[in-house]
Amino acid sequence: MAGYAGARPRSGILAPRRRAEAPAERRGMPRSERAADLTRRSVRGVSAVRSRRRQGRVGVAIAGIVVIFLLGLFSLSQTVRVSATDFDVDRLFAARAELQANERDLIATLSSVGREPAIRKLALAAGLGQLADPLVVPAR
Repeated sequence: MAGYAGARPRSGILAPRRRAEAPAERRGMPRSERAADLTRRSVRGVSAVRSRRRQGRVGVAIAGIVVIFLLGLFSLSQTVRVSATDFDVDRLFAARAELQANERDLIATLSSVGREPAIRKLALAAGLGQLADPLVVPAR
């Protein structure tokens, strides 16, 4: 593998993590002696940065899921509102048709009752008799 001056290993999700090779002079030493030569990393070092980076990715993923969920809920509420409005419109059209049918029935009834023979027939059916001769009162 060729190396370039100033080149750094790739970092990211898909890049494999590699451990740094020990210099040739330390390879033959026991592990305890090699560990004594190394400087200790602080807790706030690279691992904290890496964990923070991972949390950011997880946080972005969770935020994306929440946004998608909220958009789905908004879409669902709009769909329910539209279907409820359509149901109300259909119900109002049915009520209007019923009122128009009642109006036609009433107009037909009034037109048949509005003539003299129909009124006389309804009065006789109700038990009323025919009027007697009119009484004429002379003027003074």
